Amino acid sequence: MSEGGGSALREIQTPQCERGIGEVIGSPESADLIEGVRLEKAALWSDDRGYFLELARLGEGLTSAYPHGTTQISGSLSYPGTIKAFHYHCRQSDCWVAVAGMLQAALVDLRAGSATFGRRNTVYLGALRPSRLLIPPGVAHGYKVIGTEAAVLVYVTDRFYDPEDEGRLPYDHPGINYDWEMQHK
Repeated sequence: MSEGGGSALREIQTPQCERGIGEVIGSPESADLIEGVRLEKAALWSDDRGYFLELARLGEGLTSAYPHGTTQISGSLSYPGTIKAFHYHCRQSDCWVAVAGMLQAALVDLRAGSATFGRRNTVYLGALRPSRLLIPPGVAHGYKVIGTEAAVLVYVTDRFYDPEDEGRLPYDHPGINYDWEMQHK
């Protein structure tokens, strides 16, 4: 399959999932996490003036394996209700931290040889759930801004942006079949 980018994207396959959001991940120890995806609480210190949120310590935690000299830190602001999905990388890992607003992050394993191929995860990130989310190569990812405030996503990648390493799939791809509607649980 080559739905974007260069030849390395041939290792990617889209699954045929039933409609839904997959497993909702609320704990870093969840047995339902996609292989290679990791979640950890972000350190947050608050006082009467606001708070300080630790995004990443390069060389420690989820970004400990990121090479020096090619790490990139980027940010994105999205308005309420915006869906940005899906894209994936064949070589790049992302570490996400939502620093404002709330995101419903959607992940799906596109790696044909993975033990969790086709598994979908949903992780809620943001001001009410300060966490870091590590997304390995081959795992498609995207998000929806939930709530009434814009969301700001800061992400640390283990290599500089390379459009040849990125593939894209539509947010409503029939194989992923992710349900972006309110779940009313």
